Amino acid sequence: MATFTYKALDARGMTAAGQIDADNKSAVAASLRNKGLTVVDIDEVKTSLAKVDIFAGLQRVKAKDLTIFSRQFATMINSGLAMLRALSVLEEQTENPKLAAVLTQVRADVEAGISLSDALEKHPRVFSPLYVNMVRAGEIGGILDEVLNRLATQLEKDDQIRRAVKSAMTYPTMIAGFALIVMTGMVLFLIPVFAGMYQELGNAKLPLLTRMMVTVSDTMRSWKGAVVVVVIIALVVLIGKLKRTEKGTEVWDRFKLHVPMGIGEVIRKIAVARFSRTLGTLVSSGVPILQAIEITGKSAGNVVIEHAMQAVQVSVKEGQTISEPLKHVSVFPDMVVQMISVGEETGALDAMLQKVADFYEDEVSAAVKSLTSIIEPIMMIGVGAIVGVVVIGMYLPIFDMMNVIKQ
Repeated sequence: MATFTYKALDARGMTAAGQIDADNKSAVAASLRNKGLTVVDIDEVKTSLAKVDIFAGLQRVKAKDLTIFSRQFATMINSGLAMLRALSVLEEQTENPKLAAVLTQVRADVEAGISLSDALEKHPRVFSPLYVNMVRAGEIGGILDEVLNRLATQLEKDDQIRRAVKSAMTYPTMIAGFALIVMTGMVLFLIPVFAGMYQELGNAKLPLLTRMMVTVSDTMRSWKGAVVVVVIIALVVLIGKLKRTEKGTEVWDRFKLHVPMGIGEVIRKIAVARFSRTLGTLVSSGVPILQAIEITGKSAGNVVIEHAMQAVQVSVKEGQTISEPLKHVSVFPDMVVQMISVGEETGALDAMLQKVADFYEDEVSAAVKSLTSIIEPIMMIGVGAIVGVVVIGMYLPIFDMMNVIKQ
């Protein structure tokens, strides 16, 4: 027997709350209904002796896990399987321990009389506002299986873009790491060997580049080097904290859209693709337009688009169009604005947004491949230039001595 806290409504609509001992949430719900109460929420009271999984915080639900769950859930609902039975099956067969634990709680809440969307909303780290509101719209419209399939498609598309970007950045990141290791090794071990050799030359004046290399090496190998490392780490931590502030996030998001070498353009296309896919999916699932706009802004991943969505909300509330405020936001190309405008005029906004999303997702794939082909040789040239400068700086005195001997 366990202790549960509950919130319920009586016949007059007044809120009632308290604790009750029962075997499970279903028993609590049945007891409350027998008393003429309408169940709002039921939660189990955790005791101090409850078993705690110390690794629970390290686990996370990946997009792939959530996609598989959504597809399977949709298939089961479409086949006529009862929701509680479907949740029980999914809970048993999912390979992700955290998702399984969450589904256990969701099933218990649904069994206690809470709607599926409200049960999912209790787990914001697993189910985003986009997910919850689409499920809620599916429940109201009686098309939960269709909505779940749309959610799975949305998750798959987002994951494809994410994996494409990560894959493109893997090789440049490895090159940059290799360059850092090479530079560290040369500064700490190679240059001191040459510096010791040159000290035996007495008062011979070394070339400027060589003196600079020796000075850097001596600095990094002394206590000053530790200070430099600490300062760099402190700056990285400080920048990270500033980025998490409201103003810092806005500045960073705007900066990302203007990064040179085509990187900013790729980020802009990713943002437009995510905006179009999210808003189109929400509209086609029957989510109210104002709520859909708000959710799109919060899930866009860019403050510029979030602010644009706030302007769109104001425009729609005043009876105007969605496309009008977007004309004044540089992140949205004219083509996107025009297609949204046509979609509003023809009543096919969701279909038009999906086409925009498909187009820009293809654009992202092509742009990422092009960017990779540009970055890779630049990184290689950069590494070669760094190593070359150090090597030349160390061998210049030797070349000078050879010239003296020839003379």
